[in-house]
Formats: sequence, C-alpha cells, structure tokens
Amino acid sequence: MDSERRAHLVQFYSILNRLEYKLGGARRLADCVRHMRWPQRGVYFFREPGEQRSDTGEGPRIVRVGTHALKENSQTSLWKRLSQHKGHAHTGGGHHRGSIFRLIVGAALIRRDGLYCPTWGKDNTARADMRTAELTLEHAVSQILGDMTFLWLPVLDEAGPDSRRGYIERNAIALLSNSGKPILDPPSPRWLGLHSDRARVRNSGLWNQNHVEETYDPAFLDALKDLVARTEAWP
Repeated sequence: MDSERRAHLVQFYSILNRLEYKLGGARRLADCVRHMRWPQRGVYFFREPGEQRSDTGEGPRIVRVGTHALKENSQTSLWKRLSQHKGHAHTGGGHHRGSIFRLIVGAALIRRDGLYCPTWGKDNTARADMRTAELTLEHAVSQILGDMTFLWLPVLDEAGPDSRRGYIERNAIALLSNSGKPILDPPSPRWLGLHSDRARVRNSGLWNQNHVEETYDPAFLDALKDLVARTEAWP
C-alpha cells in the first residue's frame, strides 16, 4: 500500500506540474487581486515556503487543498474564497471567522509563540473591540498566507455537495494526508502546522481537517488529469 500510494502521489504531482505549465506558474496569494482573470469555480492547491517533497520527487509539497460552493445554491466564487483567505488588502488584516484556513493558522501561531488572543475563533461575529484586539494576529496570518503560492484548477460545475470540485478536493486531501498512514513527504521540523491545536492538522501534514482520515479513490487521478487537459493556457 505504501508503494502504491507513493506512485499515486508521484502521478498527482506530475499532473499538477502540467497544470502549473498551463497556468504560466503559481501565484503568490498576496499579489492576487479581483480583476485578475479567475474562473467562476475551481479547486486550489496551496504551497508554503520551506515545505518541500522528500519522498515523491523534487519540488514544493501541497499543504492545503480547497474549493468552495459545496452547498446548494451557493454563489461563492473561486476569487471570493481566495480573498477570504488573503484578508484585507487595504488594512493587512482579515476576518478569520470567514476563513477556516486563517482560523487554523492563527491558532497555531498562538500556540507556537505564546500569544494572548482569547477571542480568536470565538463566536460567528465579532464586536468592533474584539476585531481591534485581534488585528495584530490577523496581520500575522495575512503575512503567512500571503507568502504562500497556489495553483488553481477551473471546474465549472454547479454548486452542491456532489460537485466534481468536491470529488477532486476530498480525494486529493485523502491522498496527500499522512494521518494513519506511512509518512510520505513529511512536513519540515519548522512547519507551523506542527503547533496546531488540531490533531488532524498535525497528523496529516496539511492545513486541512476534513477528509484527512478518509481513503482516496485512485480513479480521481484520471478525472484530475482530464480536467487539467481541458484547462486553457492562462494569460
């Protein structure tokens, strides 16, 4: 099983290399703005400075996979989701209650650096005084996420839990995750996620919680390859 998963990971990264070529390279999140050409819907694959593959070839390892519009009638676009992770360009802050990615990264910073932010992750909305108290940490999260690069895969399907985007997302996460499996492409000893308060993040080596303990369907690689083949060259 270990050798089989290794081969599937090699294939996965080979497909992403093709996607990167078609896109003209990965984009740094901090450099992205709304008026860039974005597909309405898609799946994204994040990389992180200092995180490299060690068992399945050379190059950066994927540290988070995500999508959007997995609820019926959702109007969330790919850029809307990415912008929620990026934060506010004009202030450098952000809103972690609207991005689980920001929430998890901020909580790891609190644990690693011994920070004090008792309202982090509390409640679905925040008063003005709470947002002010959280601003320094939001800034730090924006810096970390802004330095990450990502690839995006256009998948123009309907919103809903049975979307092809959801299929690609959950299987890619399950394949990449090291949770409960022989470890392949482990995180570096300095990876911030090792300080996460969430065992699924620490054990998987990903900034993901959902699907990290699931079994992947190898057939998703054929679907991924087909979607990349259909992706037009990006300007």
